[in-house]
Amino acid sequence: MSKSFYKNSIFYKKYLGPVFLKRQQKHDNFVSLIFLIIKISFSLLAMISLIKLGYSSKVRLTRLREIEDSFLYEKYRFNNLIDKFDDLFSSEGQQRFMKDQDQIISRDIIRVIWR
Repeated sequence: MSKSFYKNSIFYKKYLGPVFLKRQQKHDNFVSLIFLIIKISFSLLAMISLIKLGYSSKVRLTRLREIEDSFLYEKYRFNNLIDKFDDLFSSEGQQRFMKDQDQIISRDIIRVIWR
């Protein structure tokens, strides 16, 4: 059978004709558009997730920095108190401790009590 027979056949006219090719092209374009929309959606979702993750990390690091600063301040205070406590048990430490206390009234001061 010749090529012209196939071109003139019903099968060719029905399935391989220009109308079918247009429909196939429209279908391919539609599928490509759907996949493009899905890709854009996933890309947008990934970018939003990365932004949220970055912001959460920034907040976490800020909080950790605050905790570290607070810890270092309390550690400094603790070391000062340890030094004062150790000085209390050294020679004449009790006298130095008494001199450091602001609330103790020395002997040459008169205490006045108001009623």
